[in-house]
Amino acid sequence: MKYQLFLSDFDGTLVRADGSISEKNIRAIAKYRQMGGVFAVVTGRMLCSIRPRLKELGLTEGLVVAYQGGMIADIATGEQLKNEGFSREAALRVIRFLEREDLHIHVYMEDVLYSNRDDEYLRVYEKICGVKGIVVDEPLSAFVARENKTVNKAIAMLPPEEKAALIGRMQAELGGQYFITSSSDFLVEALPAGVSKAGAVEFLAERYKIPRERVAAIGDQLNDLPMIRAAGGGFAVQNAQEELRKIATVVSSCEEDGVAEAINIAMGE
Repeated sequence: MKYQLFLSDFDGTLVRADGSISEKNIRAIAKYRQMGGVFAVVTGRMLCSIRPRLKELGLTEGLVVAYQGGMIADIATGEQLKNEGFSREAALRVIRFLEREDLHIHVYMEDVLYSNRDDEYLRVYEKICGVKGIVVDEPLSAFVARENKTVNKAIAMLPPEEKAALIGRMQAELGGQYFITSSSDFLVEALPAGVSKAGAVEFLAERYKIPRERVAAIGDQLNDLPMIRAAGGGFAVQNAQEELRKIATVVSSCEEDGVAEAINIAMGE
């Protein structure tokens, strides 16, 4: 087997646009694990959002990575092995920035989603991720300032044509205290500096005692770049952002079982 540890993004990579997972991908994951490989999902989703979907993949044990690498948990029990979040000052700074931009905002604290608006953006997000948000009837910054809870991530939802400009403004104003990225056409995400999917590669490789060069990773969006760069073998589905396709082995799209194709390569087939 060429790669002993295979890390896969979820949305846009392992999952089709309609939210389904192909039987071909499921069979490839099962075969890979039967041959002794370790398979893990690495996603920006909340832990409570991704754990139920893992059953569809036949994953009832092992580890799962949520919040872009900020949280790593046991699939069976939900026990958190890693939980990295913002300092209170850093969380409030990014939330206040997004409030000044007058955007639809999500804040994630202790695996609960809080939003500043009850609108179509929230309903779409809830449907895709299978979670229910709590709409706060005051500025999110004021709410977060009172809560003694870990803030794992903050995101803004906005039209795709406005995304690049927002990322640029955030990087210019917030500097190196944050990891600013995107996981879909409609999302801009802010995480603590140093938190990314690259950390998941390091953590899982050490956990399973697998050399980095024997780790493969696949993704489709900008938030997957750190993981692809950190792994020994990088794959990008055909529908991936150009930045990923430039540095990775390109396989079929998420609609055409690209993960199964990459797993077959990982197994040396």
